[in-house]
Formats: sequence, structure tokens, C-alpha cells
Amino acid sequence: MNGTVITNPVIWADVPDIDIIRVDNVFYMISTSMHSMPGCPIMKSVNLKDWEIVSYVFDRIEDNAAHNLSDGKGIYGKGAWASSLRYHNGIYYVCFSCNDTQQFYIYRTEDIENGPWKRSVIKGLLHDPALLFDEERVFVFSGNGDIFITELTSDATAIKPDGIRQLLLEGERDGIGLRMEGCHAYKLNGYYYLFFIDWPRTGHGRRRELCYRSKELLGPYEYKVMLDDDLGYRNKGVAQGGIVDSPSGEWFAFLFQDHDAVGRIPCILPMTWRDGWPVIGEDGSNAPVSFEANLPESAAKSLVITDEFNYATNKLALNWQWNHNPDHSRWSVTARPGYLRLETSQLADNVLLARNTLTQRTEGPACSGRTVMDLSHMKVGDHAGLVALQGQYGTVGVQAENGGERFVVMGMNRGDGGMETLEKQPYGGGVIHLKIDFDFRDSIDLANFYYSADGEEWTSIGRPLQMKYTLDHFMGYRIGLFNYATEQSGGYVDFDYFRFATFR
Repeated sequence: MNGTVITNPVIWADVPDIDIIRVDNVFYMISTSMHSMPGCPIMKSVNLKDWEIVSYVFDRIEDNAAHNLSDGKGIYGKGAWASSLRYHNGIYYVCFSCNDTQQFYIYRTEDIENGPWKRSVIKGLLHDPALLFDEERVFVFSGNGDIFITELTSDATAIKPDGIRQLLLEGERDGIGLRMEGCHAYKLNGYYYLFFIDWPRTGHGRRRELCYRSKELLGPYEYKVMLDDDLGYRNKGVAQGGIVDSPSGEWFAFLFQDHDAVGRIPCILPMTWRDGWPVIGEDGSNAPVSFEANLPESAAKSLVITDEFNYATNKLALNWQWNHNPDHSRWSVTARPGYLRLETSQLADNVLLARNTLTQRTEGPACSGRTVMDLSHMKVGDHAGLVALQGQYGTVGVQAENGGERFVVMGMNRGDGGMETLEKQPYGGGVIHLKIDFDFRDSIDLANFYYSADGEEWTSIGRPLQMKYTLDHFMGYRIGLFNYATEQSGGYVDFDYFRFATFR
């Protein structure tokens, strides 16, 4: 057997709302990106275990004040939600709803790794959509609790004027906290299969995965609980996803699991068929944390990378995403070769409103990110450094003040977005090293902040941040490089590198 061992989670980082397809011998996966740009990352694998980012569907959804972080609020927790990825007749399709614009977006391309993507926009939300190609007809299943079916035109660019558009299913109400949502739709062996997540208050009281099936598109549908399991982790249910087969005919379910502050992490589970129903583990329980699959071994790829910023052109590695739309005129990796330059632009009161914050995910069980900054060109009022980014953020960095004085500071969100300074020390050097250590083991969820003059002797500053996954951002903690102005624009800092390590 040409096998590979898959151990869950397959990625210990925030990659939620996944959808996976297989085209020949290659699997492609898409995930929610919300306010991070570019958006809708496309990941590639040959074995469902080792994934690499190969492209994004769009550089930006819209160019407006909210998406540009200039309206005082931004689109935190909004933007592109759960995307559906499909391949049909040589075309790749991606669709999602955007909560802040109240619109439904459909993108198409013949080349998923290189694009270009053509875009269509439909007014109104189709929540957590599932795209289904049924011969020459195209449908979207969407909704929360009440599930609707909407027929699209044959090219999947608009709602079909005289097509089906109606309520299809009503999820349970009694004893249910989160009614079913997150649909994934398939037509297999004469059945229509619809997969959902729900969250009952009774029983184990955790998220679970449901499967509905019918031989008729419009029903009636019958359903079973497909999975009610936590893989041994703190009663955190593994749910919301769909199914995919391998070239050799094995079947797998792909789902995610809440891991508190690090985010929602993807899991792959072996699946069999019994009487036309998909089965995981022992009838939906005791699913394996680790198993062998008839898939090839491949080189492991890092989702979060170390970066020395040695680029020949002004283009960053795909692992980086900006917090909201960037201002491309205010950053560079070529102005000073071997450095990332972040120049201030619009004024901001805190890091949540700082444009051009450059981020990557964090990873469990524990990880550390560090950088070194040249402070020579900061202006009065500038604040630059490293951030543990979520609603309850924490920062370590340098503030430039009147008289040319600089201070190394550690701060946290004081509750209204503004920063509470927890420690502030004079700093006379022209270069500073900064570091944040993240500990997600068993959901301890603590971040610690450090600075150094030489990168060898580190000084702890402030206090540990108790990280919390909150729905205002709806995203696991990210680590980011930031520089913003509070008084005048035009100052800049140069980051020599970003170095990252994961500890398992």
C-alpha cells in the first residue's frame, strides 16, 4: 500500500469553513478569509495532509471606506464568509456572500492556480452557500435553520429568472442552539446529499455534523447524525464540511474543530458508505485521530513562514495577508532590498484601525514570531511593532514622541478598541528586536511579549495577554507587523525579517 498517515488536526491553525474538491490527482481547498486580503485562499495537496497556498481568488472584494479601514470601523468579522468551491466542465467556480455589502459573489476561472478570475455579483445574501451542478442546471443551497434552494443560470452568473427559488428544509428548533447551516451539496448514485452543522443544547452539547439525503431534488429529505465527536479535545465538536473521494476510491470527510484562540482548524476523517449513508467512526462517534490512507507521501509545507524579505520584485509570499485592503503605495520590499518597509498613511488611534498591517496565522500547540525594526525614520506620533491580532489584541513596539524620544511599549485593547499601555520604557537604540510567544496548549491561550537590543538577551514587557476568540473578528489570532501614525503621515520603519517557529 502506497500510504500516508494522516493525523488530526491536519493544519493546527485558523483555516475555517473549508471546501475541498479533487481534480484528477490533486485536491484543492478553499477557506473563509473575511477581512484579510487577498481573500479566499486556494490551497493544494496530493494527500489531504500536506497543504500549500497556491493562489487567492481576489485581491480585494470592494474598494470603499470600510474595506480600506478609513471609516473608523472596518469590516472585522464580515467580508467573505464560507465559500463553495466546485469544478464543472473545465471551469472552477467559487461563490460566497459578503455580510457587509449584502451581496452574493461568484468567481470563475479555467486556471485555479494562476487565474484570472471573472466576477459576477448578485444583490442579497445567500448565507453559507453550497453550489451544485446537476447536469445542465445549477443550484445554490443556503441559509441558517431555514434552508433555501436557488436556481442559477447555466453559466452560474445570475439567478435564473424562472428557476426554482424556495424554502427547502426547516432545521430542528427544540433543544437546538445553532440550527443547521454551512451546507455542502452533492449528487451521488442517484441521491442528493446535503451536509450541515448544528449545535444541540442537549446530549453532549457540542457541534455535530448532519447528512440529509433524497432521491428528489426538492425532497422529501431524510437525515442522520453523521458525526458527534470531539476527537478527545475538550468536548469541541468536529463539524461543518463535506466529503471527497481519492483516486483509489477511498472517501473522506473534511470538517473543522474549534480550538479557542488559535481558531477553527481543519480535520480529515476516513468515511465509508453503509446503505447509501456516509459513516464516520462507529456510527458517528469514536472517529480516529490518526489513520492511514492510500494517498502518496509528499513534502510538508509550512502555512506560516519565516521571511527574510529578499524579493526581486515588489510581491510578497502568498502566506502573507493584509488586515483589510492595503495601500500599495505605502509598502515595499524593494525600496531597501532585504527589508519590508511600512510607511504610515492615514492617521489611526489604535492598531485595529492601522492600515497596511501585514499578518500571518498563528499555529498550535505553541509558536513564536519575532522581528527586528530600523527606527531611524519614525516621525513623532508613530507607533510600530508586532501585534497579536484579534478583538482583544496585544502589541509590543516602539512609540516616537516629542523631542525625538522613543519608548518601547506593551499594550492591550482597553475594551473600546483603544490601547491601554501596560508598560512603557525609554529606548535609545536605533534598532529593536521584538517577539511574541503564543501558547495554545490545551486552550491555555496566553501570549507573552518581549523586546531586545541585540536579539540575544530578551526582556519581558507588560503582562501576558489572555487571548480570546471573539465573534467581532470571527478569526483565530494572527501575528502582524504594523506601523501607524497618530499625528502625521510619511514616517516609516524597515523590518529586516520575520522569523517564526512552531513548538509541538
